[in-house]
Amino acid sequence: MSSAPELSSARPTAIEVQSLTKAYGHFTAVDQISFEVYEQEIFGLLGPNGAGKTSTIKCLLTLTRPSSGTALVHGKSITLEPDQVRAQCGYVPQGISVIRELTGYENLLISAKMFGVLKSERKQRIEEAFSLMDLGDVRDKIVGQYSGGMMRRLEIGCALIHRPKVLFLDEPSIGLDPAGRRVVWERLRSLREEYDTTILITTHDMNEADELCDRIAIMNRGKIAVIGNPSDLKKSIGGDIITIACDRAQDASHVLESVMPEVKAMGSEKEVVVVTNDGDQTIPLLLRALTERQIDVSAITLRRPTLDEVFLRYAGQRMEEAENEGDWRQTRQRRRVVQRMGQ
Repeated sequence: MSSAPELSSARPTAIEVQSLTKAYGHFTAVDQISFEVYEQEIFGLLGPNGAGKTSTIKCLLTLTRPSSGTALVHGKSITLEPDQVRAQCGYVPQGISVIRELTGYENLLISAKMFGVLKSERKQRIEEAFSLMDLGDVRDKIVGQYSGGMMRRLEIGCALIHRPKVLFLDEPSIGLDPAGRRVVWERLRSLREEYDTTILITTHDMNEADELCDRIAIMNRGKIAVIGNPSDLKKSIGGDIITIACDRAQDASHVLESVMPEVKAMGSEKEVVVVTNDGDQTIPLLLRALTERQIDVSAITLRRPTLDEVFLRYAGQRMEEAENEGDWRQTRQRRRVVQRMGQ
C-alpha cells in the first residue's frame, strides 16, 4: 500500500478492516485488504467491475461471510456480532430496490416497519426523509413514474429511515444523467452534515470519487493499490502542468529555470511545459518573468493530474483496461459456478 497522505489518524474510526479476504472457490474476489474509515467521512472504493468492491461491502454488511480477516463497524465484529452490525447500517444496492408499484410514501413506510422504527416515530422519520431527499412533491406518486435520480434518492431515504451510523451505497449514481448524479451527491453531503452519518460508496466513476469522497481506496484485482485524499493522490504523481505558447520557447525555458529553479521547464520549438506544485500561484510569476525579458506569450493553459492517471500509476493499468479484465474474470468465475452446478 502506498504511503500517500491521509487524514489524521486521531479521528475516531467508524470502520476498521484488517486483512479481509473473500474467496469463491479458486477465485479470490477480495485479497487481504486493510483500511479504516473515519466517522462522518465519505469514503470511496474506486475500481473497475470485478475489482472486489461489492464483495467487500457485502462482507462488511454481513451479507456474506469473509474467508479470513476481521472487520469492525462502530466497534462491532462482522463475524461475531452480525445482528449489531446490521442494526447500525443502511444499504443501497446497485440495482433498483424500491417497489415500483407503490408510492414513495408506501415504500418509506414499509422500510420503517422493516427496520423496527416505533409507530410513534414513523411519520416524523418519513417526513424527514422526504425533506432531506427533496421528494416531498412526489410522495404520493407511483415510484414507477419517478426518474432514475428520484428513485435513487428514495432508496437512500429508505436506507436511512432507522438513522444508521454508516450508510453503504454500491455505485450510487450508476445509470444517472449528469444532473441526476449531482443531485444525489448533494443529498449525500446533506445527509452527512444533518445526521453525522459515515458514508462508504463503491464507484468506478472517477469524477464521482474526485468530487464526492473525502478519501478513496483504489481497488484492482481484489487488492487495494493506494489510499488517500483525491487531491493528495493527484499531487503524489506529479505537479500541475502549465503549457505556455510563445515565440521564443527555448529562451523562455532558460529564463524560467534561472528565475524559478524550483519549477521544471521543458522547451520545444513553440511552447514551454512547466511542472509545478501550485499552478494557480505559479502562472502569474511565470508571466511576469517572461514579460520582463520581453518574451511574448500567445496562450497559457493549466492542467492538473487526473484520478485516471493516479489509477494508472498505482494499479499499473488504465481503468478501461481493468474494466475489460474484470469483466473477463467475472465471466470466467460464472462459468466455473455453472460447471460445478452441472456436476
